[in-house]
Amino acid sequence: GLSGSSEETNTAHFMCLFNFKVMCLNYHVSVFQTPEEILHHLQNIVDFGKHVMKQFFGENYVHHGEIIQLPLDFVRQLCLKIQPERPESRCDKDMDTLSGYAMCLPNLTRLQTYRFVEHRPILCIEIKPKCGFIPFSSHVSQEIKHKVCRYCMHQHLKVANGKWKRPSKYCPLDLFSGNKQRMHFALKSLLQEAQNNLKIFKNGELIYGCKDDQDCVSDWNELACHLKPFFFPSNGLVSGPHCTRTIVKELIHVITMTLLSSTDACRAGDMKTVPVSQGRSYCEASAFNKELVRNGKHKLESSGLPRGCLLYKTLQAQMLDTLDIEGLYPLYSRVEQYLEEFPEERSTLQIDGPYNEAFYEKLLDLSTEDDGTVAFALTKVQQYRIAMTAKDCSIMIALSPCLQDECSEQRPVVLTSKSRFTFSVSVLDLDLKPYESIPHQYKLDGKIVNYYLKNVQAKDDPVMSNLFKENEDCTLVLHKV
Repeated sequence: GLSGSSEETNTAHFMCLFNFKVMCLNYHVSVFQTPEEILHHLQNIVDFGKHVMKQFFGENYVHHGEIIQLPLDFVRQLCLKIQPERPESRCDKDMDTLSGYAMCLPNLTRLQTYRFVEHRPILCIEIKPKCGFIPFSSHVSQEIKHKVCRYCMHQHLKVANGKWKRPSKYCPLDLFSGNKQRMHFALKSLLQEAQNNLKIFKNGELIYGCKDDQDCVSDWNELACHLKPFFFPSNGLVSGPHCTRTIVKELIHVITMTLLSSTDACRAGDMKTVPVSQGRSYCEASAFNKELVRNGKHKLESSGLPRGCLLYKTLQAQMLDTLDIEGLYPLYSRVEQYLEEFPEERSTLQIDGPYNEAFYEKLLDLSTEDDGTVAFALTKVQQYRIAMTAKDCSIMIALSPCLQDECSEQRPVVLTSKSRFTFSVSVLDLDLKPYESIPHQYKLDGKIVNYYLKNVQAKDDPVMSNLFKENEDCTLVLHKV
């Protein structure tokens, strides 16, 4: 609750709180939503993180936050203050300045454990890893989806639509492989073309990452200047390409080791949704894979992820999508048809919450035999929504220099050639994907695949290329028989 007896006191209290916490207010709120509806929406987000995603990712990784009520004058001041800092692409969405409700969350650019080292410089890397597996569903209609991952295909459509200037060499399957060589290549590719999948903060301030959809030119030399005090605090390595490459290499090593570390245990860590070996462990479009093929090697090593690490848990949650959107969409239509006939059942089916233990328990039904019921269809729809949430989450790695005599078994530590860091790993952007977004996902999937087949694979395959050319300008001639 609020402390103090006046609005001025409360505003000062929250201004102070803002240094340590992040207040998340609703954006793009409908004018028809009442404060009560907004409060219910925020409560659903908190409950979903607390009762569902914590079960998948673990207590230490998920920070579900709490709902607070803010003085409206403070919210208006905050809105004006942060507006100039917002990306241009987000400025069409307005902040909720009417309800006064917000979520109070930890500032994940800071260490989430061992706060007594907070006075030291903090480095934070945010990674949005995306989907780490290739669809294995028999419902997939285009064979290319069994060979090339969604991310690599989508890159080409995004470039064509003008979102990015060039495709990234990053492939999520390389990062999720557990093979350090592939993981290093994936992280280097992210650093070269960050897009909105990688950001680096120093003491909470963004120092590296794409600030605009188009402008993604990465300056490694500037990044190396920021990072040198962390990795080479007393070394003469000051400038030059060798220095930059060395520092970037150290950074990639640290990120890899923290991603493979295990700092939490949870129920879902022991829940094997689908064996990773069931699907293809590499993507044919991966630049790493293509380089191997060029060098005459045709086998990609996949070391596998440690069961306790966050990447493993993320992948397991993603693989709740067992049917692919093509197999899921007919089940969504079955649920929709049922709701048209019995609209009052929407709340009973828990489509819009509450997201409690009972909701989580239903997700654990991994049966694949469709008995034609609405219950089966709804379970698969809800599992798909969880999978989509996991495919779009972000991982935050906070690092702080650690002296040798401070290291203990209670504190996770990662070593480099000249430094050691204590660290914390967190996951965010865990709002449940909307039920209503499934038709959009179905249409988008078709667009991504069709564009890739016609404009990328066809160019690589001379036979396919000729077929498409013939199809574009075709005359049918009928003769009398």
